[in-house]
Amino acid sequence: MSTHHEVRVRRAYEEPEDTDGVRVLVDRLWPRGLAKEKAALDEWCKQIAPSSDLRTWYRHDPDRFGEFERRYREELADPERTEALEHLREIASTRTLTLITATRHPEISEAEVLARVLS
Repeated sequence: MSTHHEVRVRRAYEEPEDTDGVRVLVDRLWPRGLAKEKAALDEWCKQIAPSSDLRTWYRHDPDRFGEFERRYREELADPERTEALEHLREIASTRTLTLITATRHPEISEAEVLARVLS
């Protein structure tokens, strides 16, 4: 049985912390105005991001988060996303994983859903 390390969610625009462990951007698009050096990312896992259709429908509307989470979890069954999810699961099994997103409200983002799935 594998041990599980902490899975965190942080905004891309926050200063990186020593305790972040492996920092992985999970957005499809690069955060606007953020220099690659400042982002201090270990990986950019854009294939795990929700589909454009789902993102467009959701628009980070807090009232739609429950349905967004349900639909996104369904999308995570797509082969490309399943492979990416397994990769993130492997990282989380060995060290702290911090999922990075550019959204203003990370608590209602795909990064939060991924953290729940991985925890």
